[in-house]
Amino acid sequence: MVYPDPFQSHPVSTEASLDSPSSLPQSDLPPDTPASGDNSETPSEPSISQKTASTPSLPLPAVSSPTASSSPSRPSSSHKAHKITRSIGPSVFEKVVSKTRPSFLPPKGRDEDQKHLADWEKMMKLSRVAEEKRRKALQERRLERELQIEQSLHIWEKTILQDWKIVHRNVAMRKLWWAGIPTKLRATMWERAVGNSLALSKDTYRICLARAKRALVAGTFPTTSLSLIEQDVRSTLPSLHIFHPDSGPMYEELKDMLYAWVVSRSDEGLGYVQGTARVAAMILLNMPAGPGFIVMKNLLERHCMRSFYGGLSTKDDNFDTLLADGMPKIYFNFKQHQISPSAYLQEWIVPLFLDHLPFEACARLWDVILLEGDAFLYRASLAILAVLEPRLFFPDKQELLELIRGENKAALEVARRDGRPLNGGKYEIYGIDEETLWDRIDGMNDWWKESTWTRLLQRELPDI
Repeated sequence: MVYPDPFQSHPVSTEASLDSPSSLPQSDLPPDTPASGDNSETPSEPSISQKTASTPSLPLPAVSSPTASSSPSRPSSSHKAHKITRSIGPSVFEKVVSKTRPSFLPPKGRDEDQKHLADWEKMMKLSRVAEEKRRKALQERRLERELQIEQSLHIWEKTILQDWKIVHRNVAMRKLWWAGIPTKLRATMWERAVGNSLALSKDTYRICLARAKRALVAGTFPTTSLSLIEQDVRSTLPSLHIFHPDSGPMYEELKDMLYAWVVSRSDEGLGYVQGTARVAAMILLNMPAGPGFIVMKNLLERHCMRSFYGGLSTKDDNFDTLLADGMPKIYFNFKQHQISPSAYLQEWIVPLFLDHLPFEACARLWDVILLEGDAFLYRASLAILAVLEPRLFFPDKQELLELIRGENKAALEVARRDGRPLNGGKYEIYGIDEETLWDRIDGMNDWWKESTWTRLLQRELPDI
């Protein structure tokens, strides 16, 4: 069937005017309603409707002759009175339907329903008040901890800075490190904690970047890696606006560091891994690119990190064993829904949690990860599941996966309603913050054993 072009001019359609007054026989119009085709000033042919008014068939619309003053027909005043408007307030259905009882159960009485609705609104109000108190308490704890870090700066400078390995021998110094490194000393402490087991020279970054630039000019840089780097950088820490392609002051610097990293791995036949931009960005925010590149290379070559960046599946078996030991209910629920660590662990650890947790929480996690090593990656991951535990028992697998990905529709809607930003860590919509996460990490002291981790590492992960 051929349909007319809506942008071409055509004669007036018969069907298009069926609901206008002119489409009715003159006898059916009210006495004070003139026909649209009637024009006393401009003589015209008798209308088609007048010619066919005596026939029982559907009347056709009147067609007036074109004149200089003719204009598109407008709805009559009677149509404006029937314009559909959205009612204000509850609809008739909303007035009678119960909001406090499932539809498949017998309805409540009107008075009972009103009472239960009032009780529900009261509970919601109390819940919002309690949540606000909780946030204020967490904020006070965070400010108190930051004050303690500032007051302990002299201990860092006089003791830990002189011999950072004292934190492994002194419990008080170790506790101080776990509370968070002072921002001004973070670069120095990170360099010392990571070390340089690869024996890279100070010129390593400059040499790798020069090779990458030559490959870019010659057009021999892997196109797949180029595309992944561009996508990764554009989505890195969007809430900070530092790496934005149009206005970010560190956009080019971040890309250069990633180009150099890809070149440094090319001899092993390894390419770019999506999520690496987050690691490079965090390092660049704390130190210059030269020493930062050495830290990044040594960090990502650690035993466990290399397994994630190399795609080995045994890392999932390790985590499953730890989850079964420490959180059997979550482990059993995941097994019932056939959800393995591969559904979430890679996305957490490759970017070192920067996609899912608040930036401040990640900075503190990094302090301890660089000190304690690979074991703390898994301990932090278990702590995340511990915070999410009340939400992890959906009967539907798809809903459970959406929650793990940070895409739970109900939580997103609540965050929008409260005006919270949605461009930070994905799990911020679930109320995960620095203090809440560390409560769970500290709570694992009773059952977490480094010996278990060491045994799993030696048994499961190959020597790479």
